[in-house]
Amino acid sequence: MTPAVAAVVLAGGRGRRMDARDKGLVELGGRPLVAWVVERLRPQVGEIVVSANRNLAEYARLGCPVVPDDRPDQPGPLAGILAAGRRCSADWLLVAPCDTPFLPADLVARLLGEAAARGVALVRAGDPERVHYAVMLMRRSLLDDLAAALAEGERRVQGWQARHPHADVRFAEAELFFNVNDAAQLARAEVMARSACQIPDID
Repeated sequence: MTPAVAAVVLAGGRGRRMDARDKGLVELGGRPLVAWVVERLRPQVGEIVVSANRNLAEYARLGCPVVPDDRPDQPGPLAGILAAGRRCSADWLLVAPCDTPFLPADLVARLLGEAAARGVALVRAGDPERVHYAVMLMRRSLLDDLAAALAEGERRVQGWQARHPHADVRFAEAELFFNVNDAAQLARAEVMARSACQIPDID
């Protein structure tokens, strides 16, 4: 666990490709997707805050603070990062979506190490094929600039990241960042979860 790092788990999306279901509460192996993410991150950080805009009581059962966007139009993940990040007290924020259940056990350590080595305040995770923009480590001090970017109309995570010097850490296994966006991907995740975690078959 790294007390100087807090995690912001993004669960505030509208789940358009999941028939508008609250994606963080969709079950994988008998547990909500968000619970998988919290379980992966809890040993790596000092605190976890969940960004959610629906079913707040359900998310609160995880034992973490739950923070909705403070903007009525719900403009996307940047607003969730801002609201939840302001609730955290750590110097660094690890951001991850609620639909990435297999995150690396050394995610925080590697991103933090790269930030120190490169002298940057923003590090993104990736695999050999692509960068996963919504999985990042950032200095909490960047929240003021994030608020300014939102006020200027910025809505894309990648667009905001481009405003700052940053680095990328490439992990060898793409499966670590597998994300569940639709029913087909959920079915594939069930197979992956059983293989990795020996989840029993449910009749």
